[in-house]
Amino acid sequence: SMGGQTALQVGMDLWKSGQLQKAGVEVLGTQIPVIEATEDREMFSAKLKEIEETIALSYAATTVEEGMEAANKIGYPVLVRAAYALGGLGSGFAENDDEMRDLCAKALSNSSQILIDQDLRGWKELEYEVVRDASDNCITVCNMENFDPLGIHTGDSIVMAPSQTLSNEEYHMLRDTAVKVVRHLGIVGECNIQYALHPESLEYCIIEVNARLSRSSALASKATGYPLAFVAAKLCLGMPLTDVINAVTKKTQACFEPSLDYIVTKIPRWDMAKFEGVSTEIGSAMKSVGEVMGIGRTVEESLQKALRMVDPSVAGFQPKNRFESLEALKQELAVPTDRRVFAIAQALHEKTMTVHEIHDITKIDHWFLRRLEEIVKTWDSMEQTDLTQMTDGLMMEAKKMGYSDQQIAACLKGDSTEDEVRAKRIGANIVPFTKQIDTLAAEYPADTNYLYMTYHGSENDVGSSDGGVMVLGSGAYRIGSSIEFDWCGVSCIRALREMGYKSTMINYNPETVSTDYDECDRLYFEELSRERVLDIYHKDNSDGVVVSVGGQIPNGLAIPLHKAGVQILGTPADMIDNAEDRFKFSDTMDEIGVQQPRWRELSSVESALDFAANVGYPVLVRPSYVLSGAAMNVAHTDEQL
Repeated sequence: SMGGQTALQVGMDLWKSGQLQKAGVEVLGTQIPVIEATEDREMFSAKLKEIEETIALSYAATTVEEGMEAANKIGYPVLVRAAYALGGLGSGFAENDDEMRDLCAKALSNSSQILIDQDLRGWKELEYEVVRDASDNCITVCNMENFDPLGIHTGDSIVMAPSQTLSNEEYHMLRDTAVKVVRHLGIVGECNIQYALHPESLEYCIIEVNARLSRSSALASKATGYPLAFVAAKLCLGMPLTDVINAVTKKTQACFEPSLDYIVTKIPRWDMAKFEGVSTEIGSAMKSVGEVMGIGRTVEESLQKALRMVDPSVAGFQPKNRFESLEALKQELAVPTDRRVFAIAQALHEKTMTVHEIHDITKIDHWFLRRLEEIVKTWDSMEQTDLTQMTDGLMMEAKKMGYSDQQIAACLKGDSTEDEVRAKRIGANIVPFTKQIDTLAAEYPADTNYLYMTYHGSENDVGSSDGGVMVLGSGAYRIGSSIEFDWCGVSCIRALREMGYKSTMINYNPETVSTDYDECDRLYFEELSRERVLDIYHKDNSDGVVVSVGGQIPNGLAIPLHKAGVQILGTPADMIDNAEDRFKFSDTMDEIGVQQPRWRELSSVESALDFAANVGYPVLVRPSYVLSGAAMNVAHTDEQL
């Protein structure tokens, strides 16, 4: 139950073939028949009927013909997906017989069994992470709500924890159901239960139960500070929850439900621009390659932080690569792609669509859209003034809404800079407060170094660390930047601690070891931006910053941080710039007599064509300061160039 779908499948195959029994190997935690009951749709449905719980109308099929029959019983549109598959592999929505045949064939190429489900697009999608021990103690550790309604894979959805739009009755109805289902199935350890909830009634159905740790488990673990895998491992060995100590507080038992006094927003990271001809539409099959987690005291604050974390070129909740017409904008909202959140931003910023109109197309809850509208209202207020006339009240409102200094500078009238906004803000004593994630909403004293920063507060939960070395993490996984950089960051922290230095990690990727709070002396789940690094650097009186172990994002901060007076450890900032800046690098190569291909930095198509005519095709086109060939292409003709 720890290695995802692959481990689950291998374990089931070994058990079914009798190999485990023959070798006398015991399966710990959730037993194979229980796992089988959650993975096989017909068995799952029968199990839930025993306790009068409902799943979405669903049929299993092993051939295209059986699939067609099931679709006709349910009625189009239907969702087709492969059983025993991860990330919605080979799934999609069929509107008619032709689409149904294609999807069935595709799904059957990935699995021997396919599932045909009732179409519940537009319903709310919710998840509960549940922990149960062999003594039948059962708790729900975290509940999460998808910003996007059902129809988009949860791995491709913006997700918030705790849920934001549920009433008390809805929350407890789903929580009680989760506990009832997990107890009835007999799961031992950790599992994830997903629901579809009708947006205007108490009608719900269970989508699925994952009797294993999943991607959502990693997110829930980081969102709450509750170490799910650590606790689940002990429960698999037969320990009761009451004997496991909460690793965060080191005082209370693990048999408690975490209480959150903050909001977590997870946003997926896609990298589809690196592949030519790939559809950017998002739906039931997961396409994202990584994710980020922003923490704040409000939806507005955590969402804006998370948007900047996904991509350093994103300033926050504002239009990006504008849609040229209202029709194109509406099409984006109706058929979502990885740009949907920016389409909503454009619609609200330009006042071309109301919240009701956006809801009618997207089915995103009115409450979420109203929060986004509040972000835009603050932008509208800032647009009316310049930095000299900006009141402290408006500055504080903007910071509470999650606006960065850079965003504020770009929004105000006149030509303000990020540094000028920062100076005015600090002059008015508008600085972020450091808060702890302690799993207990500060009800008990907590011995934790798991921190985030917010402008909603009146005091710091912890004082200055007074020295130590800051290590900047690698951010979200993307094509060409993955766990190898996290290994570098963690190795760096461990070496620092062995040498007796206090270590601080800044990172925002919930899928990494570097964001485990016990790896370093202080963990800031925060943005890797100049503004936030400076906030932490000055607050903690750090001795220096390591930028060379986290890949391109920290590397790109070397010069801005150096200019702001930060002590860069290791390779000096100007030497990093000499390697990254094409002109400086070229001069260095000439100085030491090393050959290099002919190149030129150009800013127009005409000059590029002239250069290509001069040196001959093929030519390589690329930007500076990028990793793994982002936006890099080879051109063989004038047209391609």
